[in-house]
Amino acid sequence: MGYKLGMAWKETGVMSERIKMISDYESGDYAISELAAEYAVSRKTAYKWISWYAAGGWSALEDQSRAPRHHPNAVAAQIEQRLLELKARRPLWGAPKLRRKLLEAVGVAQCPAESTVSEVLRRHGLSRVAKRRRRAVPSETPFADCQAANAVWCADFKGWFRTGDGNKCTPLTISDGHSRYLLRCQGLGGATGWVTVQPLFMATFREYGMPAAMRTDNGPPFATTALGGLSSLAVWWVRLGIRLERIESGQPQQNGRHERMHRTLKEATASPPQTSLRAQQKAFDEFRREYNDERPHEALGQRPPAEFYEPAEREYPARLPEQRGYPDDWEKRRVRKGGQMKWKGKDVRLTSALWGQEVGLKLVADGQ
Repeated sequence: MGYKLGMAWKETGVMSERIKMISDYESGDYAISELAAEYAVSRKTAYKWISWYAAGGWSALEDQSRAPRHHPNAVAAQIEQRLLELKARRPLWGAPKLRRKLLEAVGVAQCPAESTVSEVLRRHGLSRVAKRRRRAVPSETPFADCQAANAVWCADFKGWFRTGDGNKCTPLTISDGHSRYLLRCQGLGGATGWVTVQPLFMATFREYGMPAAMRTDNGPPFATTALGGLSSLAVWWVRLGIRLERIESGQPQQNGRHERMHRTLKEATASPPQTSLRAQQKAFDEFRREYNDERPHEALGQRPPAEFYEPAEREYPARLPEQRGYPDDWEKRRVRKGGQMKWKGKDVRLTSALWGQEVGLKLVADGQ
C-alpha cells in the first residue's frame, strides 16, 4: 500500500488515520487483519473504529470521553435544577444553608452531600470566594449567660447609609443572644437619641417580654461618659430590672454574634440601598422574616433561629416598678432636673440621666 506508518502518525492526527483506515475498509480490498497490521493497531481496535463509524458516521471517530456515562454519585438533573432555583431565590446563601433547605424538600435519599452542592455551584459560577479576614480572638465572657432565650439581648446601630433619595438611614437592631432571633430591625433617620429609641424598645418588650440583661456598646443612647456610664435609656432598663452589659471600648467582637448578623443584613438589604426609607424598611422586614424563619444557621445545626426562640415569661409592666429601697442606714436623696442633689447644704452634680430617681449613699470611710 505504500504507507510509511511511522511518518504517517506524526504528520497526521489520529482522526486522519482512522478516516484512512475506514476508507480502505470500505473499498473492500483489505481484510481486517491487514488493516490492523497496516495501521499498527490491534484487530479489536480496528473493529471498534468500524463500529463507531457504522453507528455515527465520521464524527463518531473522534476521541470519546473515558468518563463513565452513568456516574453513581451524579446529581439528578431535576435535583440540580431545584438547587439552582433555590440559589436564585437566596443568592447570599452558601452550600451548607442551601443543602439544608434542599434536604427538607427532597429528603435524605435524594439530597446530595454538601461538597457536591458546592461543586454544582462552582460549575455554574455561583460560588463566592470568601476573603480571608483577620480576626481578633473572640471573648467568651460576653456570652457566658446566653444559655437560654432572653438571658441576654443584644442591641446596636448598624452603620448609617443613604437611601436612593438621599435620606439618611440608621438601622436599630435588637437580637436574642442565645437563639440569634432578630427581634427588631428598624430604619431610623437622623435622630437616634433616647426619645426616638425608647418607644421602639417599649414595643419590643410588649411583643416579646423582657430579657434578663441587655448588651450594648458604650455609645449613646445606650451609655454616656457621665457617672457610671449611665444614660436615660440605661436607667430606664435598670428600673425595669434589666442588667446592663457593655462591651469594652473598641472591641466589637465581644458582641460578635450581633455584628455577624449586621454583615448579613448589609449584604441582603443595603448593597445597594433601596430607593427610599419606606422601601428600605420593607427590605428590613422581609430580611427579618427570612433570617428568623427560613435561613439555616450554622451554629444552630443549620436550623433557623425561630426553632430556638420563645418569648420571655417576664412581661413588660403597665407601670414602671417602684425603686427597690435602700438599707435603713443609707442616706437617701432625690436627683433634681439638672442632675443635681443636695448634700450638706450644697448642690452636688451626678448626672441628668438620674433625674427624678432616688439615690442611696453609703458611708464607706470617714467623710467618704
